[in-house]
Formats: sequence, C-alpha cells, structure tokens
Amino acid sequence: MSRFTHHGGDLAAARVAYPDAASPWIDLSTGINPRPYPLPPISPEAWAALPDAGAERALEAAAAGAYGARPGSVVVAPGTGALIAGLARLHGAGRVGVLGQTYGDHARAWRSAGAAVDVVADVPDLAGRDVAVVVNPNNPDGRLVPPDALAALAGRVGLMVVDEAFADVVPPAWSLAPSPPPNAVVLRSFGKFFGLAGLRLGFAVAAAPWADRLRDALGPWPVGGPALAIGTAALGDAAWAAATRARLAGDAARLDALLRSHGALPCGGTDLFRLVEVGDAAGWFDGLANAGILTRPFAQQPGRLRFGIPADEIAWRRLDDALGRTVPDRTAGPPRA
Repeated sequence: MSRFTHHGGDLAAARVAYPDAASPWIDLSTGINPRPYPLPPISPEAWAALPDAGAERALEAAAAGAYGARPGSVVVAPGTGALIAGLARLHGAGRVGVLGQTYGDHARAWRSAGAAVDVVADVPDLAGRDVAVVVNPNNPDGRLVPPDALAALAGRVGLMVVDEAFADVVPPAWSLAPSPPPNAVVLRSFGKFFGLAGLRLGFAVAAAPWADRLRDALGPWPVGGPALAIGTAALGDAAWAAATRARLAGDAARLDALLRSHGALPCGGTDLFRLVEVGDAAGWFDGLANAGILTRPFAQQPGRLRFGIPADEIAWRRLDDALGRTVPDRTAGPPRA
C-alpha cells in the first residue's frame, strides 16, 4: 500500500500491484469531480496557432469573475503544481511553516528549494515564519480556517500561500481570493471542480508584485489555446457550477451514509472527497483494490482512507458490493462514536 500514499490517481501502479483485480477500475483515490464539464467546440486555430494574448486575458477575466477577484490579480498557470514549485523557487530558502497534516507537495517543493520546513498543527504556530502555507479547505480532512484568521496571520509572516484547490465547493465567503493581503498568494485549481485535471490549468490570485513575478516566471504562453477556450467557457457557466455544487453535496452525503453503513466513521472532507476512520485501513484498501476500486491511504494516518465521489450508479453499486465483501461482519470498522 505504501506506493499509493504519495498521490492519488496512480491506476498504472494499481494494475501492477493488483493484476487480478476486477475491471474496469474505479478510481476513488482523487478529489476530482467524476462528471466533467462538457467540452465546448474548439476551433482548429486553438490547436494550430500560438495561444492568443486576448484569449489569455479573457480567461483571466472569467476566473476573476468566478472567484470574485479583482481584475488584473489573476495569473494563469499550467496547473497549481507549477505554481507551488514556482513560488518556492522564486522566494528561495527560509523558514517555512505548513499547516498540517495536508497535501504533501507544498512541503516537498519548499524543501527542494532549500527551505527549512516545519509541519505545524495550529495557525498560531505559523507566525514569525518567512513563509506560511495553509490549504483551505484542507486536504484530506476539510478543515477550514476563517478568512479573518488568515488576514491576521498575514501580518505576522513574510509570505502567505493559501491553497484553495477545493474552495469551489465551499461558500464563497471562505475564500481569500476577493481580497488577498499584499503578501498573500491564493492558489485555485481548475481541474478538480470541473473534472478536467488532464487539462493542467490553475490560477494564482495575488496583488503586485507577486502577480507580476509569477507572470514573468511562467513566461509567454503559459497554457495552450484549447485550455484557454475550455477554461473561459467553464468558468463563465454559472448555471453548470450551481447544479454541480448541488449534486456533489447530495453525493457527499450519500457517500457518508454508505461508508457508515459498512462500519466506517466519517471524519471530514469536502463535497469532492470524504475521509473516514476504519479499524484496518490497509485491509480495507487491499480488499477494495482487489475489487478494482482504488482509494487513498495515508502513511501518517494509517487508520484513515479517503474516498472520492462515484461517477454513476454502476460505480455506487460496485462500491457497496465491494465494501460488503471487504468487511462482511463490520468488525473492521472503528468503534461507534
């Protein structure tokens, strides 16, 4: 199971590790919307020509509208992973605090840049650092830090990075994107909520000079023409976004109920993924993997598993059946709260 504790979504490794698993595989190891935004028509020029500067500005404007951000504060990037690594390189070494436990690529990126990184448990423990990193809502437990607490923290650190990769499924009032402090960079993911992670599209929201520094570091044409067209259409589709939020909320509640019925104890998450406590996470993971269902384990939290949202009724039934075979007597679950 250890090979699956770095990232979700590694179906190639799962197929090697479980060659006799049922197929097709159902990937519940990520927090990606399983029903992606319907792709709009894309002109041949979007594929053949260099990306148009006007199209990039249109995408920035669409993202600013969707996130409630100020015009000019949005930076387009080829995924938030590029922004995480880019910020670490631009800032350089220093004392970095990451509010954990959380998405591990933040600590890895800053350590790779030569920083001294501490993972801390509470927001006050971030004060006095050269860089403070907060994932909000947190991955994997969905913890939310109020914007006023983040604003107060910004006054006590050098640079504050707020990763809002899953903020599309929480009320807009929790987002710092509409008014980030001058020393803050807010990261927004496109692929998770819109279900198009392969597009590799993300955004930073920041005041100058950080917005300017990031644009300069990314260089011209940071994303391709098809990504510009798809992102602009999706971010401007408020009706699709509202319907999707409502569906995901219902699916998250349904998933909690299903997991609880098999002995798991829901303990957090967002509407794109649910975190549960189980008595034997390794056994659950292996049993589900043998049934062709990939979940997300955590090396530092060995009693927990994270489940993404099933895509359709076939996936829901397979998950229910696999859980029934994995814990048929429900003795592997945690004590009832």
